[in-house]
Amino acid sequence: MPDNFFNLNNPDFWGIMLRFVINLFFLFILIRLVYFRYSKKEKFMFSFFLMGIVIFFIGSMLKTVFMEFGMAIGLFAIFTILRFRTRNFSIKDMTYIFTIIAISAVNSFKIVGFPVLGVLIFNIIIILSAFILEEFVSDNTIKTHRIIYDNLEMLKPDNKKELLKEISNKTGRNVTKVKIRRIDFKKKTAVLDIYFRV
Repeated sequence: MPDNFFNLNNPDFWGIMLRFVINLFFLFILIRLVYFRYSKKEKFMFSFFLMGIVIFFIGSMLKTVFMEFGMAIGLFAIFTILRFRTRNFSIKDMTYIFTIIAISAVNSFKIVGFPVLGVLIFNIIIILSAFILEEFVSDNTIKTHRIIYDNLEMLKPDNKKELLKEISNKTGRNVTKVKIRRIDFKKKTAVLDIYFRV
């Protein structure tokens, strides 16, 4: 077994861990505070976080800046080509995937002589850009509201379109998604979260 197998006093290791904490912090802001606030898509958050973490560690283990740069470009190309063929993503979701890859790749670089503050500023600029574009440019801001619904028959998966149409008519909102929070079979009511565009 190598002598340094249990030795974690290597400055390279602690440098990677420091950059990992920075990367995780900015991923949290981008995914949880910006992406989820405007999309309300919980199902993608796990994938986005894990993708950012894995890409960071892959990039961190490479030795030279040239290889790191090549790795980053390769990751961009792979995910652009594959586009997660298992499901169709919207253009906005694909943009967030690209941004997560970019942030994780940039944070994984160990560029000698480049200030850490510069990397932090790059992260802040990217996240501020996403926030400003969502707030002032995007026209599909999604809001949520909780309601009590009394027609349990409509909650069956086969009635999804009819349910969206009925709730849209009752609320006067363009309801795009309904999530069942709780069902009370004694009272024959359900608590629903409705998502609508404003």
